[in-house]
Amino acid sequence: MDSAEFIDMVAQDAPSAEISDALKQMMFAKSAEFVDAAAPEVAKTLFGEPEEGDDVEPEINAETEQEPEQETEVNDVPTT
Repeated sequence: MDSAEFIDMVAQDAPSAEISDALKQMMFAKSAEFVDAAAPEVAKTLFGEPEEGDDVEPEINAETEQEPEQETEVNDVPTT
């Protein structure tokens, strides 16, 4: 749907649910175009471009740290 069709819907008093759905669909399509266009540049910025001869695999740390167990204290308060 293009903007002219959307304006016609509004001008012809289409149900508000249809207008809302059409608007959401148009906005989703426009944002998807933006994301598709920006994704390669963002990926280059975040991850950098691999240099030639750079065949080093990232090091994976297989060790996991465990948090120390917490001991719970029991108060010896007499109940009456």
